[in-house]
Amino acid sequence: MNAVSSPSNQPGEPEPPSQRDALLPVGPLHGVRVLDLTSVIMGPLATQVLGDLGAEVISIEDRAGDTNRSMGPGPQTGMSGVSLNLLRNKQSVGLDLKHPDGRAVFLRLAAESDVVVTNLRPGPLGRLGLAYEDVRAVRPDVVFCQAHGFPSDTEQANDPAYDDIIQSASGVGELFSRQGHAPNLLPTLVADKVSGLTIASSIMAALFHRSRTGEGQHIEVPMIDVMRSFMLVEHGAGAIPEPPLDIAGYRRILTPERRPQPTLDGWVNVLPYTDAHYRSIFRSGGREDLLDDPRIATRESRVANSDGLYREVAAILGTRTTEDCLAFCVAEGIPATRAATLEELIDALPLADHPIVGQYRVIPHPVRYSVTPASIRSASGTVGQHGRAVLAAAGYDDAQLAALEESGVLFGSEASE
Repeated sequence: MNAVSSPSNQPGEPEPPSQRDALLPVGPLHGVRVLDLTSVIMGPLATQVLGDLGAEVISIEDRAGDTNRSMGPGPQTGMSGVSLNLLRNKQSVGLDLKHPDGRAVFLRLAAESDVVVTNLRPGPLGRLGLAYEDVRAVRPDVVFCQAHGFPSDTEQANDPAYDDIIQSASGVGELFSRQGHAPNLLPTLVADKVSGLTIASSIMAALFHRSRTGEGQHIEVPMIDVMRSFMLVEHGAGAIPEPPLDIAGYRRILTPERRPQPTLDGWVNVLPYTDAHYRSIFRSGGREDLLDDPRIATRESRVANSDGLYREVAAILGTRTTEDCLAFCVAEGIPATRAATLEELIDALPLADHPIVGQYRVIPHPVRYSVTPASIRSASGTVGQHGRAVLAAAGYDDAQLAALEESGVLFGSEASE
């Protein structure tokens, strides 16, 4: 398998992949095999996390390849900027699961896997004969994670669901109306990504249970339930007690004034959190009339009056440069930052050499382990690139592999060479 390498990491960043990875301690999931039947963002993000943490991930793709391969431009067809990080640490097997022989190959791989994860809806999964019961028949202690839009015991179980649908169904869109706007969507795939991280953590919890008991299990991760619980952490607010003490929604977060503030030469985000923070800002701006303002007296009053207080702060910050604002906040111990652009975030990423498409920016694994660090051991591959190697390791001989290729059940770059 080709490794990715680059010496150009940023100070304080996790090291990009290099030949030295072989000398590092293995990740916490080393020795775990994951059979990945997911696509788009949610499932592939979950398996990327598992792969970064040391798991062996075998991804099953159809002829068109994972949808994320065409999400935006890339250095070549089927290798989008999204997929260059999302498909790392995975072996791609091109497999026709609608063919009986394809199903047999999948179950043979499942029999040797610790985890099977899919985002196929219950109906399509059942029609393929790859439901939990089918996999458990060949691997009794399997951790089988099934993630889809809606719970399997509801009328919506087989409804298609994407990030946009789940954002609206979970109340994300309605938040904008509480700020005086029409309902809208957050300009990021928040439902997909939160659900993907939930899938990864759920699988690890089930693996921990199995390590103690030897018992596998079925896990269901409905996106709508994930996002409802995510949303209501703070926005349940005063509506959580029964009877309700207030309407739903956390006021400080919902004020339209909660946003980066313009300076004379850019944008900052200054967050006064205590009465002392507000007094420091007001005093520095010559607003002695606000030093004893009852709106800043208590946490409750500051939250209730966030709109007006944030406007007062923004008016003062707007008379200063970004550098002056940040220097003042550092001196006064007030949380603050310069507002970054997406381009600045990307420019700060380490560079690596991809064995197929050349240089690209690596999104480092965000968690740092002192003993079992995450690592990027292999770059994203082409559709089906590793099929022959994976099946050969599973016991298929050359004649069997040739027959699978000839029938079109197995396909990919290696199969066509």
